[in-house]
Amino acid sequence: MDKQVQAVIFDMDGVIFDSERLVIECWQVIADKYNIPDIVEICMRVQGNNRMETAKRFREKYGNDFPYEIYKNEVTALFRERYGNGKLPLKPGVLEVLTELKRKRVPLALASSTRTDIVKLELDEAHLLPYFDAVLGGDMAPRSKPEPDIFLAAAAALGAVPENCYVLEDSYNGIRAAHRAGMHPIMIPDMQQPTEEIRGLAEVILDNLMAALEYLRERM
Repeated sequence: MDKQVQAVIFDMDGVIFDSERLVIECWQVIADKYNIPDIVEICMRVQGNNRMETAKRFREKYGNDFPYEIYKNEVTALFRERYGNGKLPLKPGVLEVLTELKRKRVPLALASSTRTDIVKLELDEAHLLPYFDAVLGGDMAPRSKPEPDIFLAAAAALGAVPENCYVLEDSYNGIRAAHRAGMHPIMIPDMQQPTEEIRGLAEVILDNLMAALEYLRERM
């Protein structure tokens, strides 16, 4: 497989923003309000899934009459109240990585399972939107991660060959999706630590974005 870095594709939550723990924090508030058990466990399990797939997983756990959309809307409102308008914390090294890759004219895409309008809003509030040549949300792919659809769409948007795309991901479902897309999955663990399965699927597991940048430099 050609190791040339033709393009780099970023996940957002847990890679660009230190947001996974904050989403779970907001879900815990709503779970306490409505007496929903085991909320952390299900939130961890659906990391990397889009909204439709997440709703499916919640209903599998809590029953078909579980009002996921009502609760999700409350979570989103609380999250925006607490972390909207640029208050969402960045992961260490984000600006350094994006600045260097942009300076080297490496095409960059953002491929998140979060809805596209929210993705663009949060990137814009953090002044990061101009770094990306393509931005894709979970509503723009037929199937959710762990299927490869969104990464293949990102590669197509950049005019890149999947085999030469490097993907920065933190979730199991994201690593599975990048591997199925035939790309180079780089895992930077956030809340999910690599399992034996994920170690077999990821090309490399690194501690942070700066380590990922060094890994990419060696392949440019």
